[in-house]
Amino acid sequence: MRKLFDRLTSLRIEEAIAILFFVPMIMFTSRAYLYFYMNHDHIPTRISGGLHRIWITVALFVLFLLIIRAKKNWKFIRDWLPFGFCIAIYTNLHDTIHFVNKNDIHDILINIDQWMFGVQPCVWAQKFIHPVLTDIFIATYANYFILVIIVPLALYIRKSNKEFRYTLLSIIVCYYIGYFLFILFPAAPPRLVLKPMFTLSLHGNLLDPISHSILSASSSRGAFPSLHCAVSLLALFFAWRYIRWLFYVMLPLVILLIVSTVYLRHHYVIDLIAGGMLSLAVFRIGPLLEDFWENIGERRS
Repeated sequence: MRKLFDRLTSLRIEEAIAILFFVPMIMFTSRAYLYFYMNHDHIPTRISGGLHRIWITVALFVLFLLIIRAKKNWKFIRDWLPFGFCIAIYTNLHDTIHFVNKNDIHDILINIDQWMFGVQPCVWAQKFIHPVLTDIFIATYANYFILVIIVPLALYIRKSNKEFRYTLLSIIVCYYIGYFLFILFPAAPPRLVLKPMFTLSLHGNLLDPISHSILSASSSRGAFPSLHCAVSLLALFFAWRYIRWLFYVMLPLVILLIVSTVYLRHHYVIDLIAGGMLSLAVFRIGPLLEDFWENIGERRS
């Protein structure tokens, strides 16, 4: 047990967390694959592809650990690859949540939104549908990863190493907490659950293919909390703390992104509130986790 602890604390905290998430990722995807294999003639591409991605991701992670152990001077890889593992783990988890926890809570979320507003905001937003507006919201929604990564990237280029570590680690931790909450509270998005209530379709002039690509890749049980809201707000908070001019550039884009999640029917408003609360919590605890883990490593050595 002591050896396992020493090995884990010799890693960075996001590397240790990734190891912990690999286990459920493999279990969930394998369970989904076996379900379709035993009960259906056809295994969906997203499930069979997920199984392949697992072993590719695990193989890359093993190679990554070997590089760390060999103490190769590949700092850039160690700094950034854990973010890639974080996204890869999500890609494998999001299609399999319902095979693990079937206790959907989207009816509760719908009732909360109804209680707060007297209407379903996603349905009410139909009155504003316009192809140009749809294109704008598709573009801002698709820019999500740019908004998330731009702050740590700017800090990395500026060689603000401590600030970079605080920011990127907090973003990664926010993702992992979000994944855990997806499993605890599975909820399908409004575009699926409230489909009978929508009387107008969403169509843009230019960006419909991007929208269809997003929909095909989006989680069917990953509505609560909204990670689009949580992680983009978290990046915005760190921009305010470390790069104030970038905060003002990002602010309107983050606002549009958050509004787009309702307009494009990806989230209930309560998802956004939960995402905002998650971002505030991680903004506080992320840097503390980094310092705590670093102190453990120093005491161990």
